[in-house]
Amino acid sequence: MDTERARIMECIDEATDRLIATVDSLSDEQVHEPSLLEGWTRGHVATHVARSGDALSNMLIWLRTGRGVPGYPSVEVREAEIEAGAGRTGRELVADIAESASVLTGEIAANEDWETLIETPTGVQIPAVEIPSRRLVEVELHHTDLGLGYTPEHWTDLFASIDLGEPMRTWRADRLDR
Repeated sequence: MDTERARIMECIDEATDRLIATVDSLSDEQVHEPSLLEGWTRGHVATHVARSGDALSNMLIWLRTGRGVPGYPSVEVREAEIEAGAGRTGRELVADIAESASVLTGEIAANEDWETLIETPTGVQIPAVEIPSRRLVEVELHHTDLGLGYTPEHWTDLFASIDLGEPMRTWRADRLDR
């Protein structure tokens, strides 16, 4: 693994550990309270982080094996999975985030083809090399979305300064403006 990807993976691991600790500290009642994302509880946000990890894994599996889907089978399936997972307990959410993160870490380690274009769930084609950065974006931004005091001031220097493509750059800037 090259040095830059190794640095990003280290940041992903640290950010995931922080997110898991935050979700793990919540009561089941707090998990079901509103997040900073309109219409979503903290359970929705936590479930989304797990499912987005699965989607990124799916993209790498598809690249490696030639079989699979571009992240999610469909937008409807994505939304249904998030809705179905939102009502779980904090303990179940923590386990889901941890399992999803572990699978993605394994897929990143197994991948040897970082230049091939792969299709995102929105149909946009990106080089596979963007997958680790996209995961870091998902974990850091959605941690702030829980509305529990984790703010851009807590982001690592690497995440705060990493060059992101759109729409990730705008998503990060939106959190700075809250």
